[in-house]
Amino acid sequence: QVQLVESGGGLVQPGGSLRLSCVASGSIFSNYGISWYRQAPGKQRELVAAITSGGNTNYADSVKGRFTISRDNAKNTAYLQMNSLKPEDTAVYYCNAKRSPLWKYDYWGQGTQVTISS
Repeated sequence: QVQLVESGGGLVQPGGSLRLSCVASGSIFSNYGISWYRQAPGKQRELVAAITSGGNTNYADSVKGRFTISRDNAKNTAYLQMNSLKPEDTAVYYCNAKRSPLWKYDYWGQGTQVTISS
């Protein structure tokens, strides 16, 4: 079992930055791929960024060049650095941890609200 706790959300003006954190407990963090998803009101949850256990990353086209995902296995923590924020980045951001077999090892945090507004 893995518990995930996100933090770092808040209200920021357009063009600003935020860093989200996802702290994991309960299992061997380094074995898991970590992803950040977001869900805006009335929209489906979408993948924002992901990092594998080996450190490979991928990003949604909408955030490429603005967001950076990283992990510190010694601290059991993953991060999402968000720069040049836009109003359309407003959403609840969720951390996800998964590893094989996915039907068994797929965990979510409670989410953190990010609001971009002037």
